[in-house]
Amino acid sequence: MGVVEAEKALPLFETKEAKGRLDFRLFSFTIFIGICLIWVYRLTNIPRAGERGRWVWIGMFMAELGFGFYWIFTQAVRWNVDQCYPLKQRLSQSSDDKLPGVDVFVCMADPILEPPTLVINTVSSAMSLNYPTAKLSVYLSDDGGSQLNLLCSLGGSSFL
Repeated sequence: MGVVEAEKALPLFETKEAKGRLDFRLFSFTIFIGICLIWVYRLTNIPRAGERGRWVWIGMFMAELGFGFYWIFTQAVRWNVDQCYPLKQRLSQSSDDKLPGVDVFVCMADPILEPPTLVINTVSSAMSLNYPTAKLSVYLSDDGGSQLNLLCSLGGSSFL
């Protein structure tokens, strides 16, 4: 493998274990114990047939079962958390033909809630990214069709 091929094979990000895994696991375990204790309480205090609030109890128990099982199943994703850190120096060293195309959509609707100067600053910031210009597209969408947005966009385009 040549030097050029070795540089191309370098990864663009690094994966590390997240900090505080043990703390999160202890916290998750205490929540699991709490869920199990709620289930035990509900099962040991079942209202008799005809007793007032029986249907409410059944609804609460079904909701607690559903939310409890949902929480248990989602812990499989959260148990082993990894963080991905980009290696920016390698990204800038990679050739432009290896980079994917990037589309940036900026939407605006109401010129009062979203000041046009803020929108134009967002568009100009997106266009000034350190990325090959042939692979970067910035789209501006005006859902409200405001004349003020149009005039500010035309005025802001003179700076780009």
